[in-house]
Amino acid sequence: MNLLARSDLKNIILAGLAGELAFELYGWLVSPVIFGVRLEPANLVAGLAGKFLGLPLPYAAAFAVHFLIGAVVFSSLVLLMQRVSRLSFAVSGALVGFLLWFVAQGFLAQLVGRSFMMGFGAYTQSSFVGHVGMMLIIGLVLQAMMRRQAPGGAGQTTAAA
Repeated sequence: MNLLARSDLKNIILAGLAGELAFELYGWLVSPVIFGVRLEPANLVAGLAGKFLGLPLPYAAAFAVHFLIGAVVFSSLVLLMQRVSRLSFAVSGALVGFLLWFVAQGFLAQLVGRSFMMGFGAYTQSSFVGHVGMMLIIGLVLQAMMRRQAPGGAGQTTAAA
């Protein structure tokens, strides 16, 4: 069973771009209004690069790294989760989003000196919304693209949403 075929790459990248753009718009424009904090995961990437690679990664480079990982790796994880679990794309996206949020806030943030889940404060809460929302969008975009490519144009996917 081929879980991720070469033909899936276009769908992965386009869904990942949609999810990452939504995450960045949310993090920079919506989160400050609702939670009073701007999400800037590039700071975490820069901190990790400095600590483990000894690289003083500029913010722009750290932003690009996070964006590319989100657009390709995270999107691939949603498709993989859906294919392995046979859950809907939406549920697969939400589960992957929850896992990524926990890894970022509960594990990676501690590696750069922050407290566990950053005390469950506004940043952590907003990060939850951002990660789960981003991955949900990725799942829904993947589902729509897969349906368009199915025989007959609007065919069924392997799992209903």
